[in-house]
Amino acid sequence: MISKALTIAGSDSGGGAGIQADLKTFQELEVYGMSVITAVTAQNTLGVQAVYPMTVEAVGEQLYSIATDLQPDAIKTGMLFSSEIIEKVAEVVEKNSWMKLVVDPVMIAKGGASLLKEEAVEAVKTKLMPLAYVVTPNIPEAEALTGITIETMEDRKVAAEKLKAMGAVNVVIKGGHSTDDKHVIDLLYDGEAFHEFKSIRKPTKNTHGTGCTFAAAITAELAKGRTVHDAIRVAKKFISAAIDEQLQIGAGHGPTNHWAFRMSGVSIQ
Repeated sequence: MISKALTIAGSDSGGGAGIQADLKTFQELEVYGMSVITAVTAQNTLGVQAVYPMTVEAVGEQLYSIATDLQPDAIKTGMLFSSEIIEKVAEVVEKNSWMKLVVDPVMIAKGGASLLKEEAVEAVKTKLMPLAYVVTPNIPEAEALTGITIETMEDRKVAAEKLKAMGAVNVVIKGGHSTDDKHVIDLLYDGEAFHEFKSIRKPTKNTHGTGCTFAAAITAELAKGRTVHDAIRVAKKFISAAIDEQLQIGAGHGPTNHWAFRMSGVSIQ
Protein backbone atom coordinates (compact mmCIF):
# COMPACT_ATOMS: atom_id res chain seq x y z
CA MET A 1 0.00 0.00 0.00
CA ILE A 2 1.29 3.43 -0.97
CA SER A 3 0.28 6.14 1.50
CA LYS A 4 -0.93 9.34 -0.16
CA ALA A 5 -1.02 12.87 1.25
CA LEU A 6 -2.66 15.95 -0.26
CA THR A 7 -1.59 19.53 0.35
CA ILE A 8 -4.03 22.37 -0.36
CA ALA A 9 -1.96 25.54 -0.24
CA GLY A 10 -0.20 28.34 -2.06
CA SER A 11 2.81 28.01 -4.32
CA ASP A 12 6.07 29.56 -3.07
CA SER A 13 8.31 30.45 -6.01
CA GLY A 14 11.28 30.50 -3.62
CA GLY A 15 10.68 26.85 -2.77
CA GLY A 16 10.95 27.17 1.01
CA ALA A 17 7.31 27.12 2.10
CA GLY A 18 3.84 26.31 0.81
CA ILE A 19 3.22 23.60 -1.77
CA GLN A 20 6.91 23.16 -2.47
CA ALA A 21 7.86 22.59 1.18
CA ASP A 22 4.93 20.23 1.67
CA LEU A 23 5.77 18.05 -1.33
CA LYS A 24 9.45 17.90 -0.37
CA THR A 25 8.45 16.79 3.12
CA PHE A 26 6.03 14.16 1.84
CA GLN A 27 8.73 12.76 -0.44
CA GLU A 28 11.34 12.67 2.31
CA LEU A 29 8.95 10.78 4.58
CA GLU A 30 8.12 8.30 1.81
CA VAL A 31 4.55 9.36 1.16
CA TYR A 32 3.12 10.05 -2.30
CA GLY A 33 2.35 13.76 -2.46
CA MET A 34 -0.45 15.52 -4.34
CA SER A 35 -1.37 19.19 -4.46
CA VAL A 36 -4.18 21.65 -4.94
CA ILE A 37 -2.85 25.17 -5.53
CA THR A 38 -4.92 27.97 -4.01
CA ALA A 39 -2.67 30.87 -5.01
CA VAL A 40 0.58 31.55 -6.80
CA THR A 41 2.96 33.79 -4.90
CA ALA A 42 6.01 35.62 -6.18
CA GLN A 43 8.37 35.37 -3.23
CA ASN A 44 11.90 34.69 -2.14
CA THR A 45 13.82 34.78 1.14
CA LEU A 46 13.37 38.57 1.28
CA GLY A 47 9.57 38.45 1.32
CA VAL A 48 6.39 38.14 -0.72
CA GLN A 49 6.38 40.41 -3.75
CA ALA A 50 2.94 39.45 -5.14
CA VAL A 51 0.01 37.07 -4.60
CA TYR A 52 -2.18 35.75 -7.42
CA PRO A 53 -5.13 33.75 -6.00
CA MET A 54 -6.77 30.97 -7.96
CA THR A 55 -10.48 31.19 -8.70
CA VAL A 56 -12.82 29.13 -6.54
CA GLU A 57 -13.66 27.12 -9.66
CA ALA A 58 -9.97 26.31 -10.26
CA VAL A 59 -9.57 25.13 -6.67
CA GLY A 60 -12.76 23.09 -6.89
CA GLU A 61 -11.71 21.37 -10.12
CA GLN A 62 -8.33 20.39 -8.66
CA LEU A 63 -10.07 18.94 -5.61
CA TYR A 64 -12.54 17.09 -7.83
CA SER A 65 -9.69 15.53 -9.83
CA ILE A 66 -8.07 14.22 -6.65
CA ALA A 67 -11.34 12.99 -5.13
CA THR A 68 -12.35 10.98 -8.19
CA ASP A 69 -9.09 9.11 -8.65
CA LEU A 70 -6.48 9.55 -5.91
CA GLN A 71 -8.21 9.50 -2.55
CA PRO A 72 -5.73 10.87 0.03
CA ASP A 73 -4.98 9.16 3.34
CA ALA A 74 -4.37 12.54 4.97
CA ILE A 75 -4.83 16.16 3.92
CA LYS A 76 -3.09 19.39 4.90
CA THR A 77 -4.33 22.90 4.31
CA GLY A 78 -1.98 25.86 4.28
CA MET A 79 -2.51 29.25 2.64
CA LEU A 80 -6.19 29.36 1.61
CA PHE A 81 -6.34 33.14 1.10
CA SER A 82 -10.10 33.82 1.02
CA SER A 83 -13.34 32.79 2.72
CA GLU A 84 -14.69 31.56 -0.63
CA ILE A 85 -11.77 29.17 -1.10
CA ILE A 86 -12.03 28.01 2.52
CA GLU A 87 -15.73 27.25 2.04
CA LYS A 88 -15.02 25.26 -1.13
CA VAL A 89 -12.28 23.24 0.57
CA ALA A 90 -14.53 22.54 3.57
CA GLU A 91 -17.36 21.46 1.27
CA VAL A 92 -15.18 18.92 -0.56
CA VAL A 93 -13.50 17.62 2.61
CA GLU A 94 -16.88 17.02 4.21
CA LYS A 95 -18.45 15.52 1.08
CA ASN A 96 -15.62 12.98 0.73
CA SER A 97 -15.40 12.22 4.47
CA TRP A 98 -11.69 13.07 4.56
CA MET A 99 -11.11 12.52 8.27
CA LYS A 100 -7.38 13.13 8.70
CA LEU A 101 -7.36 16.85 7.99
CA VAL A 102 -4.43 18.91 9.28
CA VAL A 103 -5.26 22.62 9.28
CA ASP A 104 -2.24 24.91 9.32
CA PRO A 105 -3.96 28.32 9.48
CA VAL A 106 -1.39 30.30 7.51
CA MET A 107 -2.03 34.02 7.96
CA ILE A 108 1.21 35.98 7.71
CA ALA A 109 4.46 35.29 5.85
CA LYS A 110 7.86 35.47 7.58
CA GLY A 111 8.43 38.93 6.12
CA GLY A 112 5.08 40.22 7.36
CA ALA A 113 2.95 39.95 4.20
CA SER A 114 -0.68 39.00 4.77
CA LEU A 115 -1.58 35.60 3.29
CA LEU A 116 -5.17 35.44 4.53
CA LYS A 117 -7.89 38.02 4.01
CA GLU A 118 -9.20 39.45 7.28
CA GLU A 119 -12.75 38.20 6.78
CA ALA A 120 -11.43 34.71 6.07
CA VAL A 121 -10.36 34.21 9.70
CA GLU A 122 -14.02 33.67 10.61
CA ALA A 123 -14.35 31.08 7.86
CA VAL A 124 -11.37 29.18 9.28
CA LYS A 125 -13.09 29.10 12.67
CA THR A 126 -16.57 28.14 11.48
CA LYS A 127 -15.90 26.04 8.37
CA LEU A 128 -12.51 24.35 8.78
CA MET A 129 -12.03 23.94 12.52
CA PRO A 130 -15.01 21.58 12.94
CA LEU A 131 -13.45 19.31 10.29
CA ALA A 132 -9.88 19.40 11.60
CA TYR A 133 -8.25 16.32 13.04
CA VAL A 134 -5.24 18.46 13.91
CA VAL A 135 -4.86 22.25 13.87
CA THR A 136 -1.33 23.69 14.03
CA PRO A 137 -1.30 27.47 14.63
CA ASN A 138 1.78 29.34 15.76
CA ILE A 139 1.31 31.75 18.67
CA PRO A 140 0.24 34.82 16.59
CA GLU A 141 -2.22 32.67 14.64
CA ALA A 142 -3.62 31.18 17.85
CA GLU A 143 -4.06 34.71 19.20
CA ALA A 144 -5.92 35.78 16.03
CA LEU A 145 -8.21 32.75 16.13
CA THR A 146 -9.03 32.94 19.85
CA GLY A 147 -8.68 36.62 20.74
CA ILE A 148 -6.38 35.63 23.61
CA THR A 149 -3.03 37.32 24.25
CA ILE A 150 -0.50 34.51 24.66
CA GLU A 151 2.55 35.23 26.80
CA THR A 152 2.88 32.15 29.02
CA MET A 153 2.39 28.40 28.70
CA GLU A 154 -0.80 28.76 30.72
CA ASP A 155 -2.07 31.25 28.12
CA ARG A 156 -1.30 28.69 25.45
CA LYS A 157 -3.27 26.04 27.29
CA VAL A 158 -6.30 28.33 27.55
CA ALA A 159 -6.05 29.10 23.82
CA ALA A 160 -5.71 25.39 23.01
CA GLU A 161 -8.87 24.61 24.95
CA LYS A 162 -10.70 27.36 23.08
CA LEU A 163 -9.50 26.02 19.71
CA LYS A 164 -10.58 22.54 20.76
CA ALA A 165 -14.04 23.93 21.56
CA MET A 166 -14.26 25.21 17.96
CA GLY A 167 -14.25 21.59 16.81
CA ALA A 168 -10.65 20.51 16.22
CA VAL A 169 -9.93 17.01 17.55
CA ASN A 170 -6.30 17.84 18.39
CA VAL A 171 -4.65 21.23 18.84
CA VAL A 172 -0.92 21.89 18.45
CA ILE A 173 0.23 25.42 19.28
CA LYS A 174 3.74 25.77 17.91
CA GLY A 175 6.35 27.45 20.09
CA GLY A 176 8.63 29.11 17.57
CA HIS A 177 7.32 32.57 18.41
CA SER A 178 7.62 32.17 22.18
CA THR A 179 10.00 34.33 24.25
CA ASP A 180 11.90 31.27 25.51
CA ASP A 181 15.40 31.77 24.06
CA LYS A 182 16.62 28.29 25.00
CA HIS A 183 13.89 25.90 23.89
CA VAL A 184 11.06 25.58 21.38
CA ILE A 185 8.11 23.83 23.00
CA ASP A 186 5.20 22.70 20.85
CA LEU A 187 2.08 22.12 22.92
CA LEU A 188 -0.45 19.40 22.05
CA TYR A 189 -3.92 19.31 23.57
CA ASP A 190 -5.77 16.12 22.69
CA GLY A 191 -8.92 16.89 24.66
CA GLU A 192 -7.79 14.89 27.67
CA ALA A 193 -4.29 16.11 28.49
CA PHE A 194 -1.54 18.52 27.47
CA HIS A 195 1.69 17.16 26.00
CA GLU A 196 4.90 19.13 25.42
CA PHE A 197 7.39 18.43 22.61
CA LYS A 198 10.64 20.23 23.36
CA SER A 199 13.73 20.97 21.29
CA ILE A 200 16.77 23.23 21.65
CA ARG A 201 16.24 26.64 20.03
CA LYS A 202 18.87 27.34 17.37
CA PRO A 203 19.66 31.03 16.80
CA THR A 204 19.18 31.41 13.05
CA LYS A 205 17.29 33.50 10.52
CA ASN A 206 16.92 30.48 8.22
CA THR A 207 13.45 29.44 9.30
CA HIS A 208 11.37 30.13 6.20
CA GLY A 209 8.77 27.40 5.83
CA THR A 210 9.18 25.84 9.28
CA GLY A 211 5.45 25.92 10.03
CA CYS A 212 4.50 24.43 6.66
CA THR A 213 7.14 21.73 6.96
CA PHE A 214 6.20 20.75 10.51
CA ALA A 215 2.50 20.43 9.61
CA ALA A 216 3.35 18.55 6.41
CA ALA A 217 5.44 16.05 8.39
CA ILE A 218 2.50 15.46 10.74
CA THR A 219 0.27 14.93 7.70
CA ALA A 220 2.68 12.45 6.12
CA GLU A 221 2.90 10.38 9.29
CA LEU A 222 -0.88 10.39 9.76
CA ALA A 223 -1.22 9.20 6.17
CA LYS A 224 0.96 6.22 7.10
CA GLY A 225 -1.35 5.37 9.99
CA ARG A 226 0.59 6.76 12.93
CA THR A 227 -1.18 8.18 15.97
CA VAL A 228 -1.22 11.94 16.36
CA HIS A 229 1.29 11.74 19.22
CA ASP A 230 3.75 9.68 17.15
CA ALA A 231 3.18 11.88 14.09
CA ILE A 232 4.09 14.99 16.08
CA ARG A 233 7.14 13.25 17.57
CA VAL A 234 8.46 12.43 14.08
CA ALA A 235 7.58 15.90 12.78
CA LYS A 236 9.53 17.46 15.66
CA LYS A 237 12.61 15.40 14.75
CA PHE A 238 12.16 16.27 11.07
CA ILE A 239 11.90 20.03 11.53
CA SER A 240 14.69 20.13 14.13
CA ALA A 241 17.05 18.45 11.66
CA ALA A 242 15.87 20.77 8.87
CA ILE A 243 16.74 23.83 10.99
CA ASP A 244 20.00 22.44 12.41
CA GLU A 245 21.56 21.57 9.03
CA GLN A 246 21.30 24.99 7.45
CA LEU A 247 21.44 25.53 3.70
CA GLN A 248 22.56 29.16 3.99
CA ILE A 249 20.93 30.34 0.76
CA GLY A 250 19.20 33.64 0.05
CA ALA A 251 19.76 37.06 1.55
CA GLY A 252 16.78 37.03 3.91
CA HIS A 253 14.92 34.35 5.87
CA GLY A 254 16.48 31.29 4.27
CA PRO A 255 14.65 27.99 3.81
CA THR A 256 15.09 24.90 5.97
CA ASN A 257 16.91 21.80 4.78
CA HIS A 258 14.30 19.21 3.84
CA TRP A 259 16.78 16.38 3.25
CA ALA A 260 18.60 16.82 6.57
CA PHE A 261 16.44 14.33 8.48
CA ARG A 262 17.12 11.54 5.98
CA MET A 263 20.83 12.33 5.75
CA SER A 264 21.23 12.49 9.53
CA GLY A 265 20.24 8.85 9.91
CA VAL A 266 18.01 9.68 12.89
CA SER A 267 15.56 6.85 13.55
CA ILE A 268 11.95 7.52 12.62
CA GLN A 269 10.82 5.12 15.35
